[in-house]
Amino acid sequence: MIGSLGFPELIVIFVIALIIFGPRKLPEIGKSLGKSLAEFKKASNELRNTLEEEIRIEEQHTTVDTSKTAAHTPTTAPVAPPTEQPVAAHTDHSA
Repeated sequence: MIGSLGFPELIVIFVIALIIFGPRKLPEIGKSLGKSLAEFKKASNELRNTLEEEIRIEEQHTTVDTSKTAAHTPTTAPVAPPTEQPVAAHTDHSA
């Protein structure tokens, strides 16, 4: 957000804020704005950490369910279909 603003733009914003609020109120406004941003950052970090924790727990449950399913499934080797072998012609050599 601030990365898109250059130094001249920031000076113009500061001068306008100085004119509107005056030199005595400006430090108080800056201080309260800084506190608000810090609280917002803290809340967003807590939300991100909570979501990551929930995802991790869900992945663990999925892994446990998968391993339980694999433990209860019989582990027999798959049966291959019978291969067709050519039938030898039976010839009678008794004559």
